[in-house]
Amino acid sequence: MVSRSHTVAFQGVDARPVEVQCAVSPGLPAFSIVGLPDKAVSEARDRVRSALSSMAIALPSKRITINLSPADLPKEGSHFDLPIAVALLSALEIIPADAAEGAVSLGELSLDGSLVPVVGALPAAMTAAAEDRTLLCPRASSAEAAWVDATQVIGAGSLGDVVRHFSGQSPLPAAQPGEVNLVPSTRDLRDVKGQERAKRALEIAAAGRHHLIMIGTPGSGKSMLAARLPGVLPPLTPTEALETSMIQSLCGLLDEGGISRSRPFREPHHTASMAAIVGGGKGAKPGEISLAHNGVLFMDEFPEFPRTVLETLRQPIETGEVMVARANAHVKYPCRFMLVAAANPCKCGYLTDPARACSRAPVCGEDYLGRISGPLMDRFDLRIEVPPVGFTDLDLPPSGDGSATVAARVDQARAIQAKRFRDIPATRQNADVEGSVLEEIAAPDAEGKELLLKAAEQFGLSARAFHRILRVARTIADLEGAPNVRRPHVAEALSFRISAKVAS
Repeated sequence: MVSRSHTVAFQGVDARPVEVQCAVSPGLPAFSIVGLPDKAVSEARDRVRSALSSMAIALPSKRITINLSPADLPKEGSHFDLPIAVALLSALEIIPADAAEGAVSLGELSLDGSLVPVVGALPAAMTAAAEDRTLLCPRASSAEAAWVDATQVIGAGSLGDVVRHFSGQSPLPAAQPGEVNLVPSTRDLRDVKGQERAKRALEIAAAGRHHLIMIGTPGSGKSMLAARLPGVLPPLTPTEALETSMIQSLCGLLDEGGISRSRPFREPHHTASMAAIVGGGKGAKPGEISLAHNGVLFMDEFPEFPRTVLETLRQPIETGEVMVARANAHVKYPCRFMLVAAANPCKCGYLTDPARACSRAPVCGEDYLGRISGPLMDRFDLRIEVPPVGFTDLDLPPSGDGSATVAARVDQARAIQAKRFRDIPATRQNADVEGSVLEEIAAPDAEGKELLLKAAEQFGLSARAFHRILRVARTIADLEGAPNVRRPHVAEALSFRISAKVAS
């Protein structure tokens, strides 16, 4: 007789169903696990044996075989402990077979039988709901899984709780969802003295999810501006919050099962490896670009990142997803993020200041910014120079609108886009639109079209740059509440695209 339980194997944000089969047959005493397990799964037999021993359950002197089906799917992680234990308890007739087969379970076992929280409870709950099964998981992981209301989630503290629940001695209550967190930003745009043009670029980028690069001398306020971007972005929609939380669940970043409505803001150091930025490593885990999904990826000291790392950003920026390909795994992750980059104009940082520039100026500036390839620079919708702020400006009172005022305009512009794209799949903001839809919604008036064509011819703009200018112009019109794109909108979009020093 073969007993069965069910669990999942993670491939990206997808949780693939796995059937755990247990056979107890005559033969020399042995406990083997087959079905392409990794080291952590193979070690489950020792954890399961010790957990059962702590409950005074002795394994029979027979051959125990655990098969993880489908056998050609790699199985990784310690969350296979609980489903293996459930299948074995069912084979020993300690818990009913129909109860074991009616649940998707995952969890790591301690040697004393207590359940340790694991990553991926939220995607596992999605799979359990699709299979019309209950999800059984550690109590510490149940709050995040309970956000999937299409299935019942049971959180257990130990293997003994599981046995008593399945046997009907002490049924466990259904888990409740964690808190919805929305952490307000304490950084306000009014803290930034001057830099009105940079603030305007930040507002446009936030409204349409446009990629932005800021180039300026050290201390001009580039990082300070980027740090205030979360304060002007609208909260995540329920759909976006679920997408973002599934990635965070795989990385164990959900705090006490709570789902955050705040948009991610990731700022990796320039020494980060390609696997850390794009994804990869053992198990092909998500990288910073996926953790920034539906949020912001801020890359300070942009030219200091390795060239190979920068070049890998080109395709994800265009497609909104990344395929992490390794010898034993091909995993796809979503990564629809807004890239905000900051860079000095040269190695010493003072290329534009004749009194402080090094002796290699202006060659040092060309060499330094030359680390950013033309195709990558072409993908930035907004390019601005951030000039140094004078000491006299620092004594002036705050100027311009605060974050709350700018956030209201951004929220209004995004609401216009949400209504515009509600019937277009995979399109949420103006930065996503392309093809005939772009030509329809962003067609400028006659004067605007004439200006754009002249600029394209004079500055040799690529087709990608031409379309990105149209997207930015559409966002500027949305911020103004204008139904059509006019010449002033095109002119402002061009001003952020064409600069003698930034666009070179």
